[in-house]
Amino acid sequence: MNVGVAHSDPNPNSTYFSSKGMWVTYAILVAFLHYVILSLPFLSVAMAWTLTNVIHNALMFMILHIEKGTPFETADQGKFRYRTVWEQLDYGVQFSPSRKFLTVVPVVLFFLASFYTKYELYHFVVNAVSLISVLIPKLPQLDGVRLFGINAY
Repeated sequence: MNVGVAHSDPNPNSTYFSSKGMWVTYAILVAFLHYVILSLPFLSVAMAWTLTNVIHNALMFMILHIEKGTPFETADQGKFRYRTVWEQLDYGVQFSPSRKFLTVVPVVLFFLASFYTKYELYHFVVNAVSLISVLIPKLPQLDGVRLFGINAY
């Protein structure tokens, strides 16, 4: 970002995921992560899919539901300081296309991981816990809610 150059959006953090090509870039990065994990010779295909799912969900949980505020100076005067990236996304509009995409991707990864692990109990439980830990914070009823005061400030 250039210093001294104005942008028309008061909070660019809320619209970057709707920008042109972002969804394709996201899918390419997930595929690249999977291929890197799959290239490790000591991991089975089942373990590679489970690791892809868990790593993806852990990173997205940290990025979307733990990270707060904006990474740059904005004209909002601290309005979004205590809002997570998920709560800022598309200015808080529920069920926007970006939010739907970010909700569907973990579900698709869960289905792929479950299929390629042949529904083995261990992998299924790990993948299901990972999926639930990412989907629960995305519910509209939990918008702005901080459980047990964690990440409140």
